[in-house]
Amino acid sequence: MAGNLFARSVHDLTAAAWFGGSLMGAVGLNGAAAEAKDPAERTRLSSLGWKKWAPLQTAAIIGHFLAGLAIVGENKGRVAKQDGVGSLTVYKTGVTAAGALATFYAGMLGRKVDKYSEEGAAGATEPRPGASKELQSAQRQLKVVQWCIPVLSGAVIVMGAQHGEMQRATNVFKGLLQS
Repeated sequence: MAGNLFARSVHDLTAAAWFGGSLMGAVGLNGAAAEAKDPAERTRLSSLGWKKWAPLQTAAIIGHFLAGLAIVGENKGRVAKQDGVGSLTVYKTGVTAAGALATFYAGMLGRKVDKYSEEGAAGATEPRPGASKELQSAQRQLKVVQWCIPVLSGAVIVMGAQHGEMQRATNVFKGLLQS
């Protein structure tokens, strides 16, 4: 049991941090920033919050990948032989990579929004009439991408739960018979 406990714990906790932080940021941080009285403060405050969260989120994503590698290494026999484990591992890796790319892209968009924050906005991801095309474009894209992150990181958590179910003794036995 102790062989995978640390890696599994890191894997689950980092996925939870990634999911929870992105969801709280989209709902709580951006929602609260949209209530600022000064339109220029709306994007500035949101950007400040995301800048403070970014190092932790980056560490969570990197930690998640590294712990995942350790888990796969420990379970390479099951990944190779048990029916469905290998394909789920490939799908989960793809979803994790897509989530990491969406997170990175959201950071790029957030830096762009921050650059134009003096123009003011209706909200952190809602442009105001008369804003520059650059700010409007970045905010519109960010409004979509910010929701992709909790969807993708949530899917990673669900796939992790599915991996866990595949490790039940009865499922391992059935999966090895089918392979």
